[in-house]
Amino acid sequence: MAPAPPSTARAASPRAASARRTVRLPPPAVLAAGAVLLLILLAGLLPGLLTGVSPTATDPVNALQPPGAAHPLGTDQLGRDVFARLVHGAGPALALGFGSTVLAVVGGAALGLAAALGGPVADRLLMRAADVLLALPATLLALLVIAVLGTGTGNLVLAIGIALVPGYGRLVRSEALLVRRSGYVEAAVTLGVPRRSLILRHVLPNSLAPLLTLATVGFGTALIAASGLSFLGLGPRPPSPEWGAMLSEGRGFLATAWWLGVFPGAAVTLTVAAVTVVGRHLQQRFTRRSP
Repeated sequence: MAPAPPSTARAASPRAASARRTVRLPPPAVLAAGAVLLLILLAGLLPGLLTGVSPTATDPVNALQPPGAAHPLGTDQLGRDVFARLVHGAGPALALGFGSTVLAVVGGAALGLAAALGGPVADRLLMRAADVLLALPATLLALLVIAVLGTGTGNLVLAIGIALVPGYGRLVRSEALLVRRSGYVEAAVTLGVPRRSLILRHVLPNSLAPLLTLATVGFGTALIAASGLSFLGLGPRPPSPEWGAMLSEGRGFLATAWWLGVFPGAAVTLTVAAVTVVGRHLQQRFTRRSP
């Protein structure tokens, strides 16, 4: 067979190099964090695949057993398997963090768009209210909401979501103001594009794009807040497993049964670290791709 013409080979070479550049893998740390998140997500959605032990089954005879062959992470003061409780506790922890983040993103988007598009008076009033809420720590604000609404899983999600709304709202407002003053939006206004179409097709998508990547990092903040409030007894009720509640139960046994507090704390720390690493990577990629 005759060799390909030099011109063809030279033309194909840049395309091949470009293809090799587009399939570049993320850094090893990001891949490891993604693998950790997949494992935790599997535990939250399908805990039965990782353990067949009931997280609420008690065995007083084997209470406070250290980690071993029968119980990889030991048992608690009631003889319940700590590994099974950690696996089954991933679901409530992820649900609290995800639900709070979704509520905060939706509320923040509504607040930011209303401030950016509602005129100077609405902007001033909404942002001053957001400043007042931002002056309070998120956990303290969540405690105030719980004091009004009461305890429980649903109220916990609502409290954390409300506490995180002002931060997301300020971000959406700044992005919406930038998009509204951009050249293509001004051109659309000049061409007579209806206001509703302008908001839905141009302002809204371009204002929310950075918010979605930031919400990945914010999920870790919501998870820490949820675990902290569960630690105070404001989350799911016993005996249902939840990492913050497990930490609260294990704090009285740190001198005699260290595994009761170490493993739930490690689960929260590892999840937040993995989410942060993946979120920062997505945020950097979005920043590089932005014009």
